[in-house]
Amino acid sequence: MARPLLECVPNFSEGRNPATLAALRQAITSVPGLALLAQEADTDHNRSVFTFAGSPEAVLEASFRAVAAARDHIDLRHHTGVHPRIGAADVVPLVPLQNVSLEQCAAFAHKLGQRIARSLGIPVYFYEAAALRPERQRLEVVRRSGFEALRELTLHDPSRMPDAGGPALHPSAGATAVGARKFLLAFNINLDTADVAIAQQIARKVRASSGGLPHVKAMGVFLASRGLAQVSMNLTDFEVTPLAVVYEAVREEAARLGASIVGSEFIGLVPAKAIGQAASVYLKAETRPEDQILERRLLIDLID
Repeated sequence: MARPLLECVPNFSEGRNPATLAALRQAITSVPGLALLAQEADTDHNRSVFTFAGSPEAVLEASFRAVAAARDHIDLRHHTGVHPRIGAADVVPLVPLQNVSLEQCAAFAHKLGQRIARSLGIPVYFYEAAALRPERQRLEVVRRSGFEALRELTLHDPSRMPDAGGPALHPSAGATAVGARKFLLAFNINLDTADVAIAQQIARKVRASSGGLPHVKAMGVFLASRGLAQVSMNLTDFEVTPLAVVYEAVREEAARLGASIVGSEFIGLVPAKAIGQAASVYLKAETRPEDQILERRLLIDLID
């Protein structure tokens, strides 16, 4: 039987300082038994995303060390960026890759979150499959108000108190959301306009919470470094709402508002199946492109 494999895709509130990014990377790679698969940083969002995978024990240890490094190197009191955040180590999602169930992932998340709260003094909220309260399954609910307002709310509002640790947030590192979830596609579309109101209107049109596409979360932001507006999205179930459907919905709404798409980007890694679905639509493929990706077939055959 193949060994259990777990993935972690932590998001940190730092995308500009090379020394801090190096410290986060070192904390992750200091743990044997895992592979750092990707590292990305964005100056406008002032946010970085690391993707690593390995045995559950190695992934949990690396996640803890990375949160500790974020606490020591990131001060949210001096942080600015267009992306909402509540913590230096803002989000720590665990994703089952192989021989690990989503329920087991949730148990791993609870173990990691309790350790973070106990050992690092950072309060933790559990979300998605690890949520202890139904209303906290959605990350946007957990992160509502942001770090500055949440510092006060946790002291007086029982509905905003953390699940582990607290109630006061860490003075500089805030709180951390630890979750268990399926694959998520972080997908951003850039527009040929600087009018962020257009991006915001498109986001409202396509996101599920506004009656748009199922399993799509979206917000409109302005990218100062490029002078462009962006529709920044998370696709939480690309098999229900494929990439091509989301792209076309954004394109059509942008055209209606007098704008067009100049480019798109993924943050983190993307399953071959998601790319294959998009290729099927745009190439009008009569076969399944994801099954015809050479490197994927090589890996499958070599492993088998």
